[in-house]
Amino acid sequence: MSETKKKFDLKLLGRVVALATPHKALFIKCVILAIILAPVSTIAPKIVQVIVDDYMIDKDMTGLIKMTGVFFAAVLLNVILRYFFTYSISDLGQNVVKDLRTQIFGQITSLKSRYFDKTPIGSSTTRTINDIEAINEVFTQGVITIIADLLAVFTVIGIMFYTSWRLTLICLLTLPLLMIATYIFKEKVRNSYQRVRNQLSTMNSFLQERITGMRVVQIFNAEKQELEKFKKINRDYTQANLDSVFYYAIFFPVVELISAISLALMVWLGTKSYLQDEVSFGALVAFPMYLDLMFRPIRMAADKFNTLQMGLVAAERVFKIKDSDEKISNNGHTVVEKLKGKIVFEDVSFSYDDENYVLHDISFGLEPNDTLAIVGSTGSGKSTIINIMNRFYDTQKGNILLDDIPLKKYDLKELRKHIAIVLQDVFLFEGTILDNIRLMDESITEEEIIQASIDIGAHEFIVDLPDGYNFKITERGNNLSVGQRQLISFVRALVSNPDILILDEATSSIDTGTEMIIQNAIEKLITKRTSIVIAHRLQTIRNADKIMVLDQGRIVEFGDHDELIQLKEGRYKDLYEMQFMDSV
Repeated sequence: MSETKKKFDLKLLGRVVALATPHKALFIKCVILAIILAPVSTIAPKIVQVIVDDYMIDKDMTGLIKMTGVFFAAVLLNVILRYFFTYSISDLGQNVVKDLRTQIFGQITSLKSRYFDKTPIGSSTTRTINDIEAINEVFTQGVITIIADLLAVFTVIGIMFYTSWRLTLICLLTLPLLMIATYIFKEKVRNSYQRVRNQLSTMNSFLQERITGMRVVQIFNAEKQELEKFKKINRDYTQANLDSVFYYAIFFPVVELISAISLALMVWLGTKSYLQDEVSFGALVAFPMYLDLMFRPIRMAADKFNTLQMGLVAAERVFKIKDSDEKISNNGHTVVEKLKGKIVFEDVSFSYDDENYVLHDISFGLEPNDTLAIVGSTGSGKSTIINIMNRFYDTQKGNILLDDIPLKKYDLKELRKHIAIVLQDVFLFEGTILDNIRLMDESITEEEIIQASIDIGAHEFIVDLPDGYNFKITERGNNLSVGQRQLISFVRALVSNPDILILDEATSSIDTGTEMIIQNAIEKLITKRTSIVIAHRLQTIRNADKIMVLDQGRIVEFGDHDELIQLKEGRYKDLYEMQFMDSV
């Protein structure tokens, strides 16, 4: 059953309301104001009736002036209470949204890499921003305001019956028509709202992906094709919004018509009752005001109920993220000051989807301060070994030991604190170079960053930038060259002085001149710690202690450079000869 067809979920509503628990005092304040507003909002018509019956007809000017003052005081009190009510429920909603956004972002940062592999970035953005904002409307336009409106309606009907049961019954003759129109409108708008939400998520995902990959779009002259795709998505989104506007355009005039019919019946039959002395003239004057107070919340009830329903649909999607168990389990408690760096893989097999294995029975060992170079064709499993070493994914079979302790027994945060990775695809955030290097870790001093930059060879280009280390980097580091971004990533990895260093084709995007700058630094730094190097340029790994050659997720060769180059028809030998024989 689709989301649009689900019945109203009271359990889900209860869970959404429970989000206000940390703000219990504010929630109670809103409920009390809603209860007080119900009778206060109906005082004005009653005062008008008293003015007409007891003072106007008797031409009591003193009493008339006094009651007019009472009338304005009642209106002012209603305005003041409504202001505090509106502000309080908005305050409550914004506080709930603030807390929930923080919780959801915290949850997203702890999810498995597999979640991001299968979930478009735009969808997560929609959940974190648009859907959570819809939950805000559950408070500002939903449950509490609906309760306030219902209390006001029942209060108005009660006073109407007390004032004149005849006029009240006349006014209620059209109520069944209003209820039918409201129900039809509610169902139609609910479906259109759901389409709006779905189309918005689709649009966000499309824009996020295309803007991020705009360079590829332009390189392949695909602007026209992508524009046509966007036009269709935009057209569908616009149509979904127009459908909801269409139903509003029909519903509100229909409600006005029903309200006018009710007023006409009241005037016609009420005048007859007045002439027969069955109702007072004051009641006849006050009842149009009562009618407005009764029909106004009923007219808005369908819209508010749909807002509530869509807020619950959005809440369900948000709670799916909040309740997701797609997290790397962190049941380990081992915390060490420093790792020796001994790494052992024992018959490790891994699959990203639990079916198609990309690693098969991988077994090897590294002693502390060893350097392992991994070589293989694209898709052979090189980067996968890095991913499971850092527990971005958990293996299905086998064991990984770090200093003779199973990887899962380490506290996850502590484990990653001892491992630094330099990736081929460098991601830099908006902010200064200093911020990007220390990543908000204030324990890393500027002096340490400068020293690491000097060791890597990045200091010279950084100080030549405007503001030096305080140079502002734009989104994804687009105002720096590829080589500059890569050098910053080296500094970022090494400034924490990791016990295990991983270079995942980290020099593949660097020109030959820049590579020469950092090559000596890399060779010097990897001798101080256990290192794993993935590289397609064999010159960067020929001095490694061990070289592993992968093919289709299996180790086909393992040894040092001299051992592997001696193998007849060996994979490593073939790769080496292809890269270097022409230059001999």
